Amino acid sequence: MSNAIEEKLAELGLSLPDAPAPAANYVPFVQTGNQIYVSGQLPGGPDGLVTGKLGADLDAEAGAEAAKYCALALLAQARKAADGDLSRVRLVKLVGFVNSTADFHDQPKVINGASDLMVAVLGEKGRHARSAVSAASLPFGVAVEIEGIFEIS
Repeated sequence: MSNAIEEKLAELGLSLPDAPAPAANYVPFVQTGNQIYVSGQLPGGPDGLVTGKLGADLDAEAGAEAAKYCALALLAQARKAADGDLSRVRLVKLVGFVNSTADFHDQPKVINGASDLMVAVLGEKGRHARSAVSAASLPFGVAVEIEGIFEIS
C-alpha cells in the first residue's frame, strides 16, 4: 500500500482489516479489464457485526459509523485486488443498502459514513457516484451492506 494512504489511515486512527472471506458461494471481488467489482461488505466493528434496523434500533449517526466499517472492508478488498497497493485504485461507485424501517428517510446520511471515509483516505480518487437505498432486512441482521466498483491502474 502506498505510504500516503497508510499515513492517512493512521492519521485518522484507522487500519484496514484483512480482506473478509465470502460468507457463501461467491468471490469477494472480480476484476475485468481495469475494473474491480467488490461484493457487498458488512460492517465488522471491534465488537463484531453492527446489527440493527435504522429508525428502530439505530439512528443515522450510528448507521454512518457502521458504513465506515463497510468502507474499510471495501478498501481491504481493493488492496488485495491491487496486490497491496491502494495507490493503484480509484473508487468509481458505491451502492449502499440500509436496513431500515419504512418511515426512515436518512439512507443518504448513513451511506455518507462510507463516502466521507473514502474521500478522506483516497482524496480525489475517492470521489464517486453512489446509490443509497433502503432494505427491509440484510444478512445476519446487519445495519448496512455496501458494494463498490473501483478502477485499477
